[in-house]
Amino acid sequence: MELNDTVSPTRRPRGRTVLIIAAAALLGISGGTAVGYGIQAERPPTPLRALAQPGLGYPAKALPADKAPAPLPASEDRQVRTDGDLRKLLVERPEGAKASPDHPRKGGEWQPLSDYSREFRNERSMFLFLAENDVRRIAVTAWTQGQQRQSDVTLVQFRANTRMGAADHFDGQLSYMPEAEGGAGNSGDPIAGTGRGRYFLYAVQRDPGYLPFHRARALAVRGDIMIDINITDAKPISKKDIRVLAERQLERL
Repeated sequence: MELNDTVSPTRRPRGRTVLIIAAAALLGISGGTAVGYGIQAERPPTPLRALAQPGLGYPAKALPADKAPAPLPASEDRQVRTDGDLRKLLVERPEGAKASPDHPRKGGEWQPLSDYSREFRNERSMFLFLAENDVRRIAVTAWTQGQQRQSDVTLVQFRANTRMGAADHFDGQLSYMPEAEGGAGNSGDPIAGTGRGRYFLYAVQRDPGYLPFHRARALAVRGDIMIDINITDAKPISKKDIRVLAERQLERL
């Protein structure tokens, strides 16, 4: 996983002549702006046009209590569900699976922002991105199956007043997945009912002296939560394995 930085090239200095010309231009613009504001201040105010619709589009008084719509039950109000203990919304560990050494607590645990950012190649950029976009909290669960398979499920939640936090994080991760360097090298498959959520199978990595390394990943968004699921194994991982795990987690949300 990687979040790429875009670094603008540094401009070289152009000498004193350019500075003098720039200063003169700035003085001319500032002087013209000041004169324009002075002229505008002396003019009488222009009256506003009458409203095209004199009546309001909503009632002047609140509806009676017996006619007001009932609030959504907690089971249907997504914000009520996600404002509680986020760890309880993590998918449950499959029967027979063992706790992961990295995240041994059954039912999930909180993950510090610094630990989550450390999982990315550009740790500093990821930390700054999430902090600037008002990340609220991160919950994670993980387990092992068989000899080598490990599954990790992470929920990254952003504050409610952040307009695009989860969506931006999702877009940043999804953007490089088709790339062979750092990504899966393919466009993945859609996760039904998620809009743009997708799951991916990576090409197997084979290094001398090591077992084969297979990996699958799923990414999706539910409101203010970005879902990031990873499976690794020495044996091949089927599309069904990663798809079903993603669907189970989405059902919890």
